[in-house]
Amino acid sequence: MPKTDKYALFQLTYRDDPVGFMRDCIEWPKATGPAPYQDEILRTLPIEKRVAVRGPHGLGKTALAAIVVLWFALTRDGEDWKVLTTASAFRQLDKFLWPEIHKWARRLRWDKICRPPFNSRTELMKLSLQLSTGQAFALSSDDPNSIEGAHAESLCYVFDEAKAIPDGIWDSAEGAFASPDTAEVLALAISTPGPTSGRFYEIHTRKAGTENWWPRHVTLDESISAGRISRSWAEQCERLWGEDDARYKNRVLGEFAAQDETGVIPLAWIEAANGRWEDWRDEGFPGRMTTIGVDMGGGGEGGDKSVLAIVYDGVKVKELRSYGLANDPHTASMEIVGRIRGAVQAGALIIPDAQGVGAGAYNRLAELGHNVTPFIASFGTGLRDAADEMGFVNWRSAMWWIGREMLTPDSGFDICLPPDDDLTGDLCAPKYRVVSGGRYQIESKDAVRKRIKRSTDSADAVLQALVGPALARERAQGGETMGKLVYDPVRF
Repeated sequence: MPKTDKYALFQLTYRDDPVGFMRDCIEWPKATGPAPYQDEILRTLPIEKRVAVRGPHGLGKTALAAIVVLWFALTRDGEDWKVLTTASAFRQLDKFLWPEIHKWARRLRWDKICRPPFNSRTELMKLSLQLSTGQAFALSSDDPNSIEGAHAESLCYVFDEAKAIPDGIWDSAEGAFASPDTAEVLALAISTPGPTSGRFYEIHTRKAGTENWWPRHVTLDESISAGRISRSWAEQCERLWGEDDARYKNRVLGEFAAQDETGVIPLAWIEAANGRWEDWRDEGFPGRMTTIGVDMGGGGEGGDKSVLAIVYDGVKVKELRSYGLANDPHTASMEIVGRIRGAVQAGALIIPDAQGVGAGAYNRLAELGHNVTPFIASFGTGLRDAADEMGFVNWRSAMWWIGREMLTPDSGFDICLPPDDDLTGDLCAPKYRVVSGGRYQIESKDAVRKRIKRSTDSADAVLQALVGPALARERAQGGETMGKLVYDPVRF
């Protein structure tokens, strides 16, 4: 598209003024506008070149990243430029950042920009923006070479949800700052915080070698004052999770939260499994039902609920179903049997906890001829951890530790977990210790309940479904056999 004098004047005016672009060239919804911290961040970007922003969920991080992409593209159009957008998971680009770019593009004031709106067929497409002399596009963060191979006179990197982007991606982008062929390089990294590790964390804690980044922590109070977050939501989260909970620190305070060294499952691993579940949902939940884990509650007012965890293909937890049941244990057991029979599909294995109130449900399901195996937390096991170094005190300890190993990022299991706050809190709650004989012991359910004021029903149902088949198979093959776990989750 030929450049008009007015378009050239727009570019000259706003090339080094992203704040002016944001305020003058975007039609903001009524009664809203940029937050003061958004002004500060954009004002700093052309000066400091590398800006890393952390803060609470909901402060407007992705909107800010989208505005940066549009500002850089439009003010460099006619020059040799590129904008590379990446994130810790590609779905963040596909489902959040690029839809946000499209949303803010619809709000652009083309009368101020002095060029026609983007053409949806040739310019602004689903995951790219192609103008006359440059382009913005989405890149997976699992291939540093794709970042390193980008060349242009003007480059802008946008790292969305940067907390889990691998170090190799950061290093590849850093190389562009040293290139003599690149006259201008900017980088914006923006995220809610995560664990106390990785380059994003190192930047915010001013580790040696990261001094060339300008870190900015947007606080909860700033977000509330700007109208981006409600104080009532923050207070509700504090009541729900507690002020020491990693979710509260990460999502509400915008602070990094160190993993409790005695905690079993790190929050970051659960969030990664949430992302895989969302990808699976977008595909329409393909697969077959393989297991239903059942944690039986006592029922009645104030009692534990009963939870069903519906699992496909051995490792994909499609959904959790929670029921408050009758006061009478027998009535509660028969009611949950009815719920299970309504949910189960042919060939699926049902794994209820069969101690206490769960015994009646297990016996009735077996009587009715269902494929059912009991989970007995106190049973002994000869299984050992993945390193073949440690054993387990009982089935409960084995279930939790093996569940941890299956959620480890490089395990290859690719477990999918629904993004359910109760489930996340449950999975983060228990602690462990090593006892004599080289065995792991997981904190008892009663001890966890006393400490966090609730029962880990959702996590127990999920882990029974994921790990229960291996424990049951080991017992069927001879009881407490010694040996490292070799787990095929689909072979029941």
